[in-house]
Amino acid sequence: MNEPLSLAAALVTGVLLGAIFLGGLWWTVCQGLSSKRVALWFLGSLLLRMGVVLAGFYLVSGGHWEQLLLCLLGFVMARLVVTWLMQPSGENRPPQALEGSHAP
Repeated sequence: MNEPLSLAAALVTGVLLGAIFLGGLWWTVCQGLSSKRVALWFLGSLLLRMGVVLAGFYLVSGGHWEQLLLCLLGFVMARLVVTWLMQPSGENRPPQALEGSHAP
């Protein structure tokens, strides 16, 4: 595979790994809300999600730091997009806390 194509594939794979990680987190929270063993759900999910993501990073890198860096960049981009999409709209936002004055 030529260099630009492998770097683009690493970036796309990072976005997919981020989507898998965050989708798994969302699913875990939904399942944990109705479970009697919440800690087991969260611990098991964390181990599984981290294992999948770390194995994905290892396989994508192929011993090249550039591919690993772009995969991590794609992962962070997926996190930023999901965070941006999950923000409440303007009318549903909680009021901002008022900052008190601080004496010098």
